[in-house]
Amino acid sequence: MMQTQTTQPLYDAIFPRRGVLIDGAVALGAAFFIALCAQVAIRVPFSPVPITGQTFGVLLVGALLGSRRGALSVLAYLAEGAAGLPVFAGGGSGVAWLVGPTGGYLLGFVVAAWVVGRLCEQAWNRRLAGAALVMLAGNAVIYLFGLLWLARFVGIDKVLALGLVPFVPGDLLKIALAAPALPLGWKLTVETSRWHQ
Repeated sequence: MMQTQTTQPLYDAIFPRRGVLIDGAVALGAAFFIALCAQVAIRVPFSPVPITGQTFGVLLVGALLGSRRGALSVLAYLAEGAAGLPVFAGGGSGVAWLVGPTGGYLLGFVVAAWVVGRLCEQAWNRRLAGAALVMLAGNAVIYLFGLLWLARFVGIDKVLALGLVPFVPGDLLKIALAAPALPLGWKLTVETSRWHQ
């Protein structure tokens, strides 16, 4: 039976000694980062789904914090929005966002952060190609949840045109921006730890 190598997330490598309070504060900070990314929102006139920076934030949070902390950060983000804080795309809030046309994408964020974090815990993010594949996998999870949910609102015949095709170029750009940060972060962490020895 083949064993997979499990490593620590980049966050743990950078900050090896911390407590529960620090971890909680980091998770809330990550939720805030996702909320900031969500404010970069472009309404698509023909689709109920906006183009946002949320996926960039979600995938980066999962990659940096790991599977559990990343998913918990996204859950905190969703709870903030459901509670009425204006953290969703363009300042939206409320439970309606979780059950409306974009709800599947939002729920997919939790699973995507976990998947991305888990792959990074298996050292997929040490090189650019692996980091890009991790981000693509996370996006695929978001699309899976989002499209299945959106189909209930727009019909199966329109779901790809309204929920996938307009977003692929932007998501590829977000991956191109986020993926290089991971191997670079590892390189800097390794070099810094050598320098301090």
